[in-house]
Amino acid sequence: MPVIRHKLTGKAIGLYIGTDPSTLVTTPQDQVNVLFGGFAGDQHAGITRPSDSRTPFYPRGTEIRNSRQVSIVSVEELERIAGAMDLPEVRAEWLGANVLTQGIPNLSFLPAGTRLFFENGTTLIVQAQNRPCKKSGKVIQEVYDQAGLEELFPQIALRLRGVVACVEKPGLIRQDETIQAEVPEQVEYRLEPYELT
Repeated sequence: MPVIRHKLTGKAIGLYIGTDPSTLVTTPQDQVNVLFGGFAGDQHAGITRPSDSRTPFYPRGTEIRNSRQVSIVSVEELERIAGAMDLPEVRAEWLGANVLTQGIPNLSFLPAGTRLFFENGTTLIVQAQNRPCKKSGKVIQEVYDQAGLEELFPQIALRLRGVVACVEKPGLIRQDETIQAEVPEQVEYRLEPYELT
């Protein structure tokens, strides 16, 4: 059994799916059906995905496991991004997010292996911090009709862009469900021998 370092409680105040491959923008939902491949109907769902710029060690388009099934962001971090960009708001759907949380501190820094237990039984596992891209910046630039935001967003949103996760236990997630986050113990890897006690 894993050693749990922190138990945190938050809420899923927004749920979204993206069905239009021509845009990054996702659409708000009252509830989502969660399958082993991700959110049903979402363009990023699937057990596998083609490799891209995030996986340069494979030829582009190589079929690999999809560890980016679900994109999760937080109200708190979106407010920080908007403030730093001097904008009234930055919305989760503009970034192509699937879940908007509230109440989980430093969401973007949840380590890989963190389990997110939703109150109706669905479980997601955090895979990695999500890196911001110009595609989201372009959407924000179009919303505000303000030049320079496409390039500014990736700089400002670095380490505030949330996390990507995959599905461990499918089910149904409803808006405003409570989330219990269990953060496992983290040990930094090093080359020197560890002192074991």
